[in-house]
Amino acid sequence: MKTTGILLFTLLSLSCKNTTEAPETEHLQKNSETKNLNVAEQIAYASGYEGWKDVSEIAFTFNVDRGGKHSERSWIWKPKSGDVTMQTAIDTTIYNRSKLDSLALNADAAFINDKYWLLAPFQIIWDASSITITEKQEVIAPISQDTLNQLTVVYSDEGGYTPGDAYDFFYDEDYKIKEWNYRKKNSQEPTLTTTWEDYKDFNTIEVATKHQDSTGSFTLYFTNISVKKE
Repeated sequence: MKTTGILLFTLLSLSCKNTTEAPETEHLQKNSETKNLNVAEQIAYASGYEGWKDVSEIAFTFNVDRGGKHSERSWIWKPKSGDVTMQTAIDTTIYNRSKLDSLALNADAAFINDKYWLLAPFQIIWDASSITITEKQEVIAPISQDTLNQLTVVYSDEGGYTPGDAYDFFYDEDYKIKEWNYRKKNSQEPTLTTTWEDYKDFNTIEVATKHQDSTGSFTLYFTNISVKKE
């Protein structure tokens, strides 16, 4: 396995949650006809969670434009085996999430960050044992000022790469996320607020491919997305 110092991680890590475990291989035993989904599950299923059980590989490039500078890194992830490949302009890192050593931890922290931005609707379910959830109806979204519903997720103070962080998800009547706040260490004021836009379907998995702050000076977006199924 090769790895770098992952300076890129410090540049792009705007929200980073999850543990070094891999709950993505566990799946809800529910289908589209189930009527007892909670709000978090409704959000996940609205983005195609029902098809996740068949995903054998997902690839994507994580891009950030900020302050006139561009940064990116590309990933290939095989969720069933836990194999991950990260490629940057400097180096390539290959590791397995079930066999993390001190060298792989830096790359995995970057992976968890980027995966969270890509698949946050699913991540809420995967992280269910380490979060508390509260809900609000008909709140004013921070960027658009539209009236949306809010799901707030607060992570445990123990475990994971960034314990204690909080996220406010603002979603519409179709349970699609439209905006969010990231609040580091559950701070009262948002650390970062962005849109969720340009949703696209990749083999039934729907992804918001663009996130932008209210000033337009920060844009995070995904390219080269592909989803393979068994």
